[in-house]
Amino acid sequence: MSDPISFEDFARVDIRAGRVIRAAPFPEARKPAIKLWIDFGPEIGEKKSSAQITELYTPEQLVGRLVIAVVNFPPRQIGPFRSEVLVLGASDAQGRITLLAPDHDVPCGARVH
Repeated sequence: MSDPISFEDFARVDIRAGRVIRAAPFPEARKPAIKLWIDFGPEIGEKKSSAQITELYTPEQLVGRLVIAVVNFPPRQIGPFRSEVLVLGASDAQGRITLLAPDHDVPCGARVH
């Protein structure tokens, strides 16, 4: 178990729903990854992310899909690609990442509470 944090610490993490509008292979990444362009609605706009999800997803399967991401981390340069948000997922027993997503349709940019 990790160290406890306060509710105030958690509240500072801006977690939002977004819709993948474009996805492409990322062969330049050190570990297999997919580049994502995600629409977070008019307040945040379109943001990019690199996700190590190639074992369970193809770029074609991701377009149009809702995802959950942290939108207030500083951007990270991953090779030639600037990742602006952290898409969230959970690891299965084999270490493959399954993306987190809402059960129902929500607007792009909807805040996770």
